[in-house]
Amino acid sequence: MSDPYETTEAHLDRLLGRTLNSFDLPDGLVERLGTALAHSSSLYTTHHSPATGLWRETHRHTYLLADGGSVSLWELTYRRGEGDRTVRHEVFASKAETCLAVSRLFGGAAADAALDPVLLPGDEEPENDVAVLTALFAGAAPAQRHREYAVEQSADHARRVLRRAENPDRPGEEVAALLRSAYAHHITQAFGTARQCGPDGRDTGFSLYEHAFVLLDGSEFSLWEVEHTATPDGRHMCEVYDDEAAARGAMEHRSRVR
Repeated sequence: MSDPYETTEAHLDRLLGRTLNSFDLPDGLVERLGTALAHSSSLYTTHHSPATGLWRETHRHTYLLADGGSVSLWELTYRRGEGDRTVRHEVFASKAETCLAVSRLFGGAAADAALDPVLLPGDEEPENDVAVLTALFAGAAPAQRHREYAVEQSADHARRVLRRAENPDRPGEEVAALLRSAYAHHITQAFGTARQCGPDGRDTGFSLYEHAFVLLDGSEFSLWEVEHTATPDGRHMCEVYDDEAAARGAMEHRSRVR
């Protein structure tokens, strides 16, 4: 139920005003939200760790639209660790994108990340770091993946995936042009975050995601996103490939050059 002391328009303005990435929301979604008549907000997940100072919460904001439909925004609120008093907010159009953000922000340092409910159904938690890395880098064909495509601003999603890629050999304009005709997509976390401990004692996290798209001609095309912290300063880095073998090869290379 909507807060009787706050209009839905004011609630939406306040939400988008405090988030760091509201500009990343698809334009079509923002336009639809402009017709919202009522809203409901609820706490979806929470994780507080007094020992490390890590803190995060996920909130779901659902809006009833004038056309009778409804949409949800997922808000991630967090502090990065001990001594960090700044509360940051990010907002996403789907639970899957929220899952990506949790991995990006907390990675291998958050040992319980694989238990976070914002992970996609079917994700597996890593049982052993070495075993997971071995499976992650293995060349064996993966099991058939079940996909339920969502028809929601898929071309815009593809654009954002390509935009955040930092690898020099990322897909070029030909792939970008092809994906402009995408009308549905599905995100699969191929493996949960794998953690590798280096000689400096610092955990390095590796995750692999498949962004599968359906194009207007009925064909399918996938982008493979590698997220890792195998960088000199431990910062998060995103690499994107149009081939699964190339993505796995990149992860194996990154794990060796540390």
